[in-house]
Amino acid sequence: MQVRARTTRRSLLETAARLFDERGYAGTSISDISTRSGRTSGAIYFHYASKENLALAIVEEHFATWPELIARHRAARLPALDTLVALSLDVARAFRDDVVIRAGSRLWMERKAIDAALPTPFVGWTATVTELLEEARAEGTLAAAIDPGTAAHGVVCAFFGLHTVADALDGRSCIEERLHGLWLLLLAALQADPAPAALLSRVHDRAGAAEQRRPARPAGTGTARSGLAAVGAARAK
Repeated sequence: MQVRARTTRRSLLETAARLFDERGYAGTSISDISTRSGRTSGAIYFHYASKENLALAIVEEHFATWPELIARHRAARLPALDTLVALSLDVARAFRDDVVIRAGSRLWMERKAIDAALPTPFVGWTATVTELLEEARAEGTLAAAIDPGTAAHGVVCAFFGLHTVADALDGRSCIEERLHGLWLLLLAALQADPAPAALLSRVHDRAGAAEQRRPARPAGTGTARSGLAAVGAARAK
């Protein structure tokens, strides 16, 4: 029964996330979630006491994704700037492909309409980028004029600003290409010996190799390799 309850909660969370992503918080009702999920309003209230509680759960799930992702990239023990770019690749794909991530972002933007205390965004990302830039300085790969804390704030603003613009223009369908272009600009300033294209090529190659090592996906569930890896291959030609 516990397994069934967890499965039901997850199903309701994802259904609500799709609706919040499509319609926003104010435009989604418990009745809408009931209709889309095929479960009664009573069943929804059994697992989530209110619409606010459900929205909070989605935002918390959004934030809970990042520590594991960061730890996985840290464990690879790549040069710090390579890690930073590779991490941004996975974050960009999550925002494009994961409805809970997208819904969590939209709900936070609509936080004034939600009667719940939501986690504060960007602080953790700024701290993580600062740490990576400090590591790059220790490795000798960060330009001498760069202050890690100041630069980290700028990188976070640029990255999430890019997502806002990409979402408005094409629903993030071209986020890989746009992110590649952003890193060409940023790395030219961040690197002690600027070679943005070479660093990006390394990251794309590793991403492609990682996709090759993964088990084959069932038809219709995804591409054979990451979008940014494909971008890197195309740029290298």
